[in-house]
Amino acid sequence: MKLASGTDWQTTLNRATTVAPEAFNGDVLLNLIQGQWTAAGRPSPLTTPIDGTTIARLSRLDAAEAQAAVHHAARTHAEWAHTPLAERKARVEVALDLLTEHRDLLAMLLVWEIGKPWRLACADVDRALDGVRWYVGEIERQTQDREPLPGPVSNIASWNYPMSVLVHAELVQLLAGNAVIAKTPSQGGAVCLTVAHALMHRAGLPATLVSGGGEELSEVLVRAPEIGAVAFVGGRSNGGKVAAALLDTDKRHFIEQEGLNAWGIWEFSQWDTLAAHLRKGFEYGKQRCTAYPRFVVQRELVDEFLNVYLPVVRSIQFGHPLAVENDGDPLPDLDFGPLISATKADELRRKVDEAVKAGAVPLYRGKNRGGRFLDGQDTSAYVAPVALLAPPGRSRLMHAEPFGPVDTIVVVDTEDELLAAMNASNGALVASLACDNEELAAKLAKDLQAFKVGINKPRSRGDREEPFGGRGASWKGAFVGGDLLVHAVTVGEPGERLYGNFPDYSSYPAT
Repeated sequence: MKLASGTDWQTTLNRATTVAPEAFNGDVLLNLIQGQWTAAGRPSPLTTPIDGTTIARLSRLDAAEAQAAVHHAARTHAEWAHTPLAERKARVEVALDLLTEHRDLLAMLLVWEIGKPWRLACADVDRALDGVRWYVGEIERQTQDREPLPGPVSNIASWNYPMSVLVHAELVQLLAGNAVIAKTPSQGGAVCLTVAHALMHRAGLPATLVSGGGEELSEVLVRAPEIGAVAFVGGRSNGGKVAAALLDTDKRHFIEQEGLNAWGIWEFSQWDTLAAHLRKGFEYGKQRCTAYPRFVVQRELVDEFLNVYLPVVRSIQFGHPLAVENDGDPLPDLDFGPLISATKADELRRKVDEAVKAGAVPLYRGKNRGGRFLDGQDTSAYVAPVALLAPPGRSRLMHAEPFGPVDTIVVVDTEDELLAAMNASNGALVASLACDNEELAAKLAKDLQAFKVGINKPRSRGDREEPFGGRGASWKGAFVGGDLLVHAVTVGEPGERLYGNFPDYSSYPAT
């Protein structure tokens, strides 16, 4: 195997610094604060999960520097909020044109920074751009009789979808009349976000991009009085801290946290249709908020389920996203590359070992030697697919999302057991039921602690007409997506209550 021609990191970095020279100082990423790119902060190394090498250096701000950035963002917000909608749309469209022009560079940066295979990296960029174009066409209706927030929106997002989650949200917030502040994820995506924000800034959009430790900057980016709303995407531990910091405030917030999304199999026979869903479910190594790492299977159907499932898991293709056999070969169409870091891979392997020692049955444990790699490559961040039957109740894999290519299969005998096993994590973003009797499935779905439930199909985030949220401990605050995303960052009639899972709300959109 060899690296595909023209895809090496130095070539990719050179392309990035040529497109956005103002945002780099050699291999050091600058911060976009107070309306300009600045070298403020302490440089620290960024490594790629692909092979563990250092690819750039990130300037990490301290709390005082971040506070100055927030103050400036608040001042620009006041001006932007009074900018006519037609002008806001025009500037966002300029940004979309620039981002589209450099789409392939943004995607290649995602390949190197977070290990996404080329096809999935392109999809991340395209989903962001296509989604925002939809909002450009709808924003006049969506903002009718509504005003921007009193302060900028603070965005703290995870590393797995820098474009289709973070940049997408920022551009919609900007359309709605809000200045935006984004924190680069600590684990990956900073170079892609730096280039994207350079293009957004060039289009005249009031965007701020800061880097730094979550513990150090959270107080500023969450509690600063100038902040009008907080958008968070991440794990339950950090999300809980953000929620706790907002308890004594009235700030708008939408806090997406992890949840163990489950797929239940009950009185089902349409195995051919399920196989295609199972294969697609391994995309990006299940490092996404709507992945399905838990299958809850009726005992009478276990043999038929495994007849479909095991051939799929054995066929999964993973490895170096840019490794080819011959010059001129297309980039490999892999299901996934590395996990986000060697540390995460080690943690996941330990969880698997602990579950097996405690009694889980290893139905399948892939090996890294089955992946596509360069000779002598560091493969410490890669985890081959794993399937465990009957994880014990005390296992961490029983109750928490693995965020990696590890599936757990739970066998049940009754409908009550099915629901209990699917609700094991106290709330999730999505769930699905494979059941021939769709009326029965719809009845069971009412007792699932998931925001969206699919009947004989998976559910996804949905960023346009369909709202998105979570139940239980998987979400706090306003629901987003479609009109609700705009409503979350604008103000309507006096006394208006946002639609979401606030303590005084007892109903949710239909699943």
